[in-house]
Amino acid sequence: MRKTITMSALALAVSFGAISCKKKVSDADLQTQATTIVAATPTATIEVKEGVAHLGGTFASQAEKDAAIKSLKEIKGVKDVHDMATVETVPPPPPPVETTSAVDPMVQQKVQDAVKDFPTVKVEVVNGELTLTGTASSAQARKIKESVDALKVGKYNNKLVVK
Repeated sequence: MRKTITMSALALAVSFGAISCKKKVSDADLQTQATTIVAATPTATIEVKEGVAHLGGTFASQAEKDAAIKSLKEIKGVKDVHDMATVETVPPPPPPVETTSAVDPMVQQKVQDAVKDFPTVKVEVVNGELTLTGTASSAQARKIKESVDALKVGKYNNKLVVK
């Protein structure tokens, strides 16, 4: 009986000795390994304290962040990974700008009727202003200008290219 107790005590002492002699990985070594993993993402940070990796910063996608966490957990000596990182969110595109024409549709139609004999001339509303575009000869341009001026539409942009 005494021999059994002595053997048990000796076995217990040897097992404690083996556990305490087990090589412990330092935080500095863990930090080096963890930094290597996270280096691919320059906006991410990592800090290791007492065997716990603290992941911070920003990742481009959730998949990228999950891969980093998985790799950190696989490092021998890392007890846990605290995830304090965020995923970059892409803002939604701005809504399209709705422009309302400052030109009365009736006026626009009258001008279109006045230039209907000139197929190379277009009547458009650009930035809220009535605009004539296209090509015309010198004589045609003069006739178009007289026709539009006779309608008394007010200010308009004459962007005709005279050939």
